[in-house]
Amino acid sequence: MPVIDHRRRRLGIAAGTALLTLTVAGCSGLGRTAVGPVIYTTERDAVIMVNSPSVKGCHRLAPAGAKEVLNETLIDIILYRTRDCTGPGTTYLATTLSDVNAPSALPWRSFTTVH
Repeated sequence: MPVIDHRRRRLGIAAGTALLTLTVAGCSGLGRTAVGPVIYTTERDAVIMVNSPSVKGCHRLAPAGAKEVLNETLIDIILYRTRDCTGPGTTYLATTLSDVNAPSALPWRSFTTVH
């Protein structure tokens, strides 16, 4: 009997270790962020910083939009002229770069991350 108990214990430890590893690996993708800030300037010259935005989804900028955007995150972003990250006229903004709109251009209103 002691041999069977020992095997069950080792099998239980192995199964528990495997489940813990799978759980940690499965949850590691949740809550991932683009480390660093996205800094933008509105039409009224207000400077706004979005610190470490999530890598998932569409991120809206101020309602009036942004005339200048600085990407200081560790990943690239795509700027959109719409509030829902759709439509033409996008701009790809690599990490550590900035974009300044011409005075006659429409403001940027949202962004997504490239991952």
